[in-house]
This record gives sequence, structure tokens and C-alpha cells, in this order.
Amino acid sequence: MSVLDAPSRRICLVLQSGIGDVVHGLPLVNALKQDDPAREITWIVERTPAPLLQHHPSVDAVIHFDRGGGLPEVRALWRALRSRSFDLVLNCGIYFKSIFPTLFARAPHKLGFGRDRADDLVWLFANHRLPPQPPRHRQDMYLELLEPLGLACAELEWRITFSAEERKAQSQFFAALDGERFAAIVASASSRVKDWPVERFAELATALERDFDFRVLLLGGPGEREGQRAREVVERSEARAVWAQGPELRRLVYLLDGCELLIAPDTGPLHIARALETPVIGLYGHTDPRRSGPYRKYQDLTIDRYNYDGPGVPYRGPVERQHRARPGARHGRMELISVADVLEKVELAVERYLMPEGSAS
Repeated sequence: MSVLDAPSRRICLVLQSGIGDVVHGLPLVNALKQDDPAREITWIVERTPAPLLQHHPSVDAVIHFDRGGGLPEVRALWRALRSRSFDLVLNCGIYFKSIFPTLFARAPHKLGFGRDRADDLVWLFANHRLPPQPPRHRQDMYLELLEPLGLACAELEWRITFSAEERKAQSQFFAALDGERFAAIVASASSRVKDWPVERFAELATALERDFDFRVLLLGGPGEREGQRAREVVERSEARAVWAQGPELRRLVYLLDGCELLIAPDTGPLHIARALETPVIGLYGHTDPRRSGPYRKYQDLTIDRYNYDGPGVPYRGPVERQHRARPGARHGRMELISVADVLEKVELAVERYLMPEGSAS
């Protein structure tokens, strides 16, 4: 029996991290649920991005698995799955950490990526594998998993959902700041090689307030490096920046939802903003925005120094690592993005996305 012919009323989705990847998984589960509202979807995910799944209408159950927790986490995962059975496992993972969930989830059919895209022998743990494809955006990779089921994602939906309490907290936060319009800045990526120089973020913050009448909101996680970079932005900038760093991912999400604009390097909040239809200016040099940029929208606001050649540009190749699914990194290119480059995109965002219809430019 093929995956197409097999029943798929109970599906286990293996997509553990990071935040951006989990965002990209949401249209997949929405398409599955739209096809069959009675379909039960269990999602295995790491704890850091797991709050994105709270209140989500297409996710019926969530199981946490942090591979970095070692043997206790593996045992806990086995206990959580031993009493469950599924019709189908969809493994979005391409790294070793997805092996244990795929192995432990009991199902006659397990679908994942082939050896052209999956590392660490992950492909061996699926009995159905997607055919090879040229490099593509991670969102498109995940949507490929619908094809063997005879499904398509006609209308892309993320459906990040807020509780009434979160909507109230969001309203109170912005009301306390006199209804100003906000441009959010995420000054740190998950890896320092994707960071933009902090002094340029500070200069940008000053210009956002002075020239565009934005109040700057500093968003990010609780890490020491993230906090230090955000503090440097505050200290070096003349803007009245509002500090909103913190450990609560749900709070970050509803604050992004209330902002007019986000400026960020390749990091999870950028993809959250895209899903929320918050215009985002993506800063790309180390990674390829064609693979990890805002999906299908706001590409006109993306600054791409990865696919760029010119005087003084670091040698374009070979990249750090070449892989069909992960084309590789280009070191030293974030510094090619100037403050003027970003302000040009801010002006475009204001004109194209933020001005009321019928307003004069």
C-alpha cells in the first residue's frame, strides 16, 4: 500500500526546531486539517519553539523532545509514544535528532526526505522518501510532504492564534505607550555570524525615530549575548527605545503582531512576523534569502548580500558547507549592509505597506 492509498486519520509530525522551521510547519498542518477536519495531528517539538503551537486550531497534541537533554529525554519520549499509534509519521527533520521520534512513533507508514537532503542516516528511518529536488525554500520543502498524500496547499495559512488574555495584554502594552507606531528591532540572530554590527543597529534606531516617527521596540530572547547587544543599541542610540527582551515567546509573538514593521537578520522572529503579515526587512549576507528569507512576501524589503558581487566583496566561494538542502554560509557579508541600505527599505515599506490606501506618497 502506498502512502497515497493508506489511511491517514492519525498523523505524527516530527518537526522539533528552530522557531523559524516550526513556523514553516504550520501551513503543512493547516492543509492536513483542512483536507480532513477529523484528522488528529500530534506534533513532536522542542520546548523552545513549542509555545508557537499553543491555541493552534490544527494541532491536537504536542509532545516535547529536546535531544540535548540526553538519555532522560529519550526515555521520556519513548514513554510518551509507547501507548499511541498513528497511521502516518511525517518527518520534516534532516538531522540526527529526528531519528528517535521517527523510530519510536508506531505507524505503518513513515515519510521523510531522501539521502540527498537528510543527514546522519535520517533517511533510513522512513519507509517512504521524497524524490530528490533542487535547493528550495524550507517552506517549500515541508509542503512537499503533502504531495504523496494527493494534497496541495492552495492557500498558505499559518493561523497563529492568540488567547483572549494575550489580546488583552497586547492591547494594554501598546495603549500604555500612547498609541505610537512601532518598528521592532531584533538585534541578534541565533548565531553571531548572522548578526549585523550593533553600532549600525543603534544608528538605525536613531533614524527610525528621527526621520520616520517610529518608536523603536527591542525584541529578543533572554540570552546573555542578546541582552548585551540590545543594551548596546540603547546606549549608543538617541532613540527612546522600548526594552521588550524576555524569555516569553508568546509575548514576543503578540508584540510583533502589534508592530508596524520588523527589522531583523535571519532569525525566528522574522518568520513569525511574516506569518503575522507584519512587514519585515530581512538582513541577509551569511545565509541565502532564497532559502531562508520571508516566504513569498516582503521579498522587496529583503536586503541580499549573499547573492551579491561587487568591488570589495569577499570571495563568493567555496561556501562553508555545500549541501542540496543547505547551500552553505558566506562569511563576512553582513558587514556589506549599510544603514543607508536599510533606511531605503524602511522608506519603501512605509510607502508600499504602511500608508493608508489613497494617501499621497
